[in-house]
Amino acid sequence: MLSIIIVNYKNAPLLRLCLKSLQRVLPASFAHEIIVVDVSASPDTAYIAAEEFPNVRYLPFKENIGYTKGVNNGLKVAKGDFLFIINSDIIPLESSLDKMCAYMKAHPEIGLLGPQLLNFDGSRQQSCFRFYTPFTIVYRRTFLGKFPFVKKITDRFLMRDKDLTQTLNVDWLMGSALMVSRKAMERVGYMDERLYLYFSDVDWPRRFWENGYTVVFYPEAQMYHYHRRESRGALDAFDAIFNRRTQQHIIDGLRYFRKNGLREASYI
Repeated sequence: MLSIIIVNYKNAPLLRLCLKSLQRVLPASFAHEIIVVDVSASPDTAYIAAEEFPNVRYLPFKENIGYTKGVNNGLKVAKGDFLFIINSDIIPLESSLDKMCAYMKAHPEIGLLGPQLLNFDGSRQQSCFRFYTPFTIVYRRTFLGKFPFVKKITDRFLMRDKDLTQTLNVDWLMGSALMVSRKAMERVGYMDERLYLYFSDVDWPRRFWENGYTVVFYPEAQMYHYHRRESRGALDAFDAIFNRRTQQHIIDGLRYFRKNGLREASYI
């Protein structure tokens, strides 16, 4: 069985769209359950879950518990052999979930599998990466990223030396859409809740690699993603002063590097 865990934060329209898309692409014969973890729950999202989609298991939290705790709460009640974690801004395309489940069943060495994410105009989003170094973050957040000598570093982080139209091993996958096998998760453990909002989707794949599992980008499965980089504003370095998401990104980044060290330590 597949457990689909949707983490929603104050976005009733996208949650409704996500649930409708799942209804459309999942055949009745496909064994599954859907769990909505509603962070900072509102009456609108409670109504959607209870009245429009009564078969959905709804886990509301009045306070903002953050992405990582939201995911873990969903994982703890899920019953599936495979668990698919998505944000409410994901719209799966036809057969995408069938393909991912079949691929994981055929390759038990895979711990985490990620689909190709698309913009709504059909263009591809970058959703797989090599591991960060502190310099990678600085280069991508400041004017330094515009210098030619930095391009090799950022291109390596973005895996531009690989053919991203093909299935391949990657260091980590964007946490907006991740499929994990229960067997692997039981060995690796849940996401690290010390990482409140960011970097848990970087730290978790690292632990899968350390435990002998692979992390795989699988572009045969495609999904739309309404992607907004809320931790990146228009003020570059000054975002750390004015943007709360940027502040949280820095805090979680410091915790991640304190835990894992400063080196890239890529597995690919």
